[in-house]
Amino acid sequence: MRIIYHRIFKKKFKKLPSGIQTAFAHRQALFKVNKMHPLLNNHDVSKVYTGCRSINITGDYRAIFQDEGEIVIFITIGTHSELYG
Repeated sequence: MRIIYHRIFKKKFKKLPSGIQTAFAHRQALFKVNKMHPLLNNHDVSKVYTGCRSINITGDYRAIFQDEGEIVIFITIGTHSELYG
């Protein structure tokens, strides 16, 4: 699997607290092993982000991505209210 980070994701990621950045790194490692691991709560969010899915980073933080088979594009990251509010 090849992971790409959209410029919006990169911009938002840089502004996150270091603890959230670390949590993302751990969840991404889990994602690489098993995209559907129960801790990730990988689910469809096409109603808000067309063609996208979401994984849980922490209790409140989510990462939105497009899954194109061998290529995954992380689009954005933020709190639940920032992303869906």
